[in-house]
Amino acid sequence: MNLPHRKPRARDIGIPLNGIPGALNAITDVSGVLVGTCTLSSHSDPSLARGPLPVQTGVTAILPRGFETTPHPVTAGQFTLNGNGEMTGAHWIRDGGWFVGPIMITNSHAIGMAHHAATKWMLEQYAHEWQNNHLWALPVVAETYDGVLNDINGMHVTADHAKAAIMKAKSGLVDEGNTGGGAGMICYEFKGGTGTSSRKVVLGDKEFVVGALVQANHGLRPWFTVAGVPVGKHLLDDRIPGMPTERGSIIGVIATDIPMSSGQLERLSRRATIGIGRGGTPGGNNSGDIFVSFSTANKAQMPQLDGVWVTKTTLNDELLDKVYMAGIEAVEEAILNAMLAAEDVPLARPENGICRALKQNQLMEVLKTRNVQS
Repeated sequence: MNLPHRKPRARDIGIPLNGIPGALNAITDVSGVLVGTCTLSSHSDPSLARGPLPVQTGVTAILPRGFETTPHPVTAGQFTLNGNGEMTGAHWIRDGGWFVGPIMITNSHAIGMAHHAATKWMLEQYAHEWQNNHLWALPVVAETYDGVLNDINGMHVTADHAKAAIMKAKSGLVDEGNTGGGAGMICYEFKGGTGTSSRKVVLGDKEFVVGALVQANHGLRPWFTVAGVPVGKHLLDDRIPGMPTERGSIIGVIATDIPMSSGQLERLSRRATIGIGRGGTPGGNNSGDIFVSFSTANKAQMPQLDGVWVTKTTLNDELLDKVYMAGIEAVEEAILNAMLAAEDVPLARPENGICRALKQNQLMEVLKTRNVQS
């Protein structure tokens, strides 16, 4: 969907991508899932700066069940390709197979603030259940490093900013590029950030959706691959100085309305690694490549309040290939959408230059010379 206030996305410019996206080609195509962002940029608001380095950061919030006042968990699965990063709540997802509340994504030094805000929001949002039962809040908070573009050690993200991201969460179009937690991120040495995509999946006689949202902050320029073409080797201008090894990470969130078990969702999270691999990254040593998947189906109350037996509907494993492919394709496209939506940003030390956004015309010229057609 190409709107006047949005830069053209990957499909809009003719990049050949497989699969059929949902109506918005976004994680919010999964009914009930809301996304909010809070962006801090001293380039647009100089009053945010408290020293010589710029502020270019923020928080992204994903609400799997929106603003419901009763805590209904979502079944979930988590996978880490390379662990140079953090995702709180991951241990419980691997053991318990579910979580409740929002997913927050921010920079590496703002995890505590986002966790504090998400916990406080849950205590307020689910006050009745928390007051009458011994329940606990264990939010999912993930991060990537934005110190190349942002005064990360200034710790500019506050709990109020994180709560603002939650309160701004909405359905519909998702703000991509230099937004939310993705504001200060770099991808393949181009400006990266927040991106999203979705795929329709038909199972039996019913249509479902698999949606992905990424905070893309990974990869080196020569690795960058689009539609199987190593385009990064042909786009070597304006590389980031002094970056001989990968210094970034990627957080990927996959949502679906397909009834799935936690084991199936963990396997879906594993497939996100194929999605990022299609873009060229090997999951570098200094990269935190961390993924979580959740299903909004099988809506139930907190297990602590449930009965002796729990009954759930789960997809037959023999039909998972369609779901895996949808997740792979959505993650691959979400990264491209993040890069294509991004805008140039000066490096934190401006004498080092500018982190340039991926130029659509240059990308398409390389693809055309390789006879790649939509």
